[in-house]
Parts: sequence; structure tokens; C-alpha cells
Amino acid sequence: MTKKELYNQVLDTLKEQSPQNDTELFYTNPFQLLVAVVLSAQCTDKRVNMVTADLFRQYPTAETMAQADVEEIFDYIRSVSYPNSKAKYLVGLSQKIMADFGGEVPETIEQLTQLPGVGRKTANVIQAIAFDKPALAVDTHVYRVSHRLGLVPSTANTPYKTEMELLRHIKKEDISKAHFWLLYFGRYTCTALAPKCQQCKFTSICRHFKAATAKQARQAKTDSPKSISI
Repeated sequence: MTKKELYNQVLDTLKEQSPQNDTELFYTNPFQLLVAVVLSAQCTDKRVNMVTADLFRQYPTAETMAQADVEEIFDYIRSVSYPNSKAKYLVGLSQKIMADFGGEVPETIEQLTQLPGVGRKTANVIQAIAFDKPALAVDTHVYRVSHRLGLVPSTANTPYKTEMELLRHIKKEDISKAHFWLLYFGRYTCTALAPKCQQCKFTSICRHFKAATAKQARQAKTDSPKSISI
């Protein structure tokens, strides 16, 4: 199977199985999306949506959040992971947006990554969703699925290298959507622990499934009773 055939098979199947191509985070403007994505690091979307409901009622824009104290933001987000750091990030990025970008979330990855708490993954999410640009964020799910299904070589051993490899082979019009196809497959089926292989259509190409099957076969051979000669 050629690389093009592999990508077509995987992405066409994922598109059919999970056509959703938008985030599960709640937001009403690019700033709120940015805040929600920052909060979602090492945290579930469900938990983030629970805290942002009240947070966005009080601080719906960069202008309002820039005037808040870190302690005030912390009170709203205390139940997410790393709330102390994230509270500082949210106030800091709001103030920088007001000071350097006229109160509007910037569009380029270079500008976005200048904001406190915003790395390349977050910047790519904002570009793809808020500004409809062909950007592909590589989170832990995208990284895992891409490697298990052989979309990228083992040498693509960082999120950045994985992103660059995926961008080489995915059609431009599908790039931002492919992020969600891979993400939701990794989040709900191809999980890190106990992946649902019985529900998967990719077992014939999956590196993880092949390795797990080979391990089970070796274990079965080791555990089988030995015949005794008399």
C-alpha cells in the first residue's frame, strides 16, 4: 500500500465514522475559544465547559479579563488542572492582547505563540477553528493515532515532526478537519490504555494491534502445558 493509499483509507474511514470537525469546547468568540483551549491542557473538555460557563459570563472578552486579578480568575478555574499557572496565563494573555493586538486575538502562529500559555498546538487550534486556516494541531491523541496507524514514521518522534509529516500527505482542504477526525478516534476508540480494537477497522494496518497480538501469541506459547515423555 502506498502512502497516498494509506492516508486515503484512514481519513476516508474516519470521516465516515466521525464526521464531526469542530471542537467540543463551548465558546462564542475567538477570545473565549483561546481561553478554553488553554484551560483544556491536561484537562477534559467536559470539565473546561463546566468552569467556562461562569467564567465567560463575568469575563467575556480580553478587555474584561485583562482587568481581573489572578486570584479572581483562579476562583473560577480552581477545578481544572494546574489552576495557578493557568490563571496567570489567562490574565497575562488578555493583557497582551489588549496591549499589542488592539483587543483582538491575533491570527498568525508567530503572534499567537507570543501569548502567555500558548504553544504551537494551541495556536494551531485557534488558527483552524477561529480563522479557518489549514492548520493541524498535534495533541496526544493525534500523535498516538498517527503512529499506531503508520501515517508517520517512528522518526517523527515529536509533535512538531508528526505535524510536518501529516501536512505533507493530507489535502489542504482536509487539514483542519483531519485534526478532529484523528483526535476523536483517539479520544473514544484508539485510547492510550485498553484501546477498543474490537470496534476498529484498522487492525490490519495498526502497529499497536500487531504488537499486542504477537505478544499474546508468545505468552500463549509460553503458558501452554509441556508434554512429558515416559
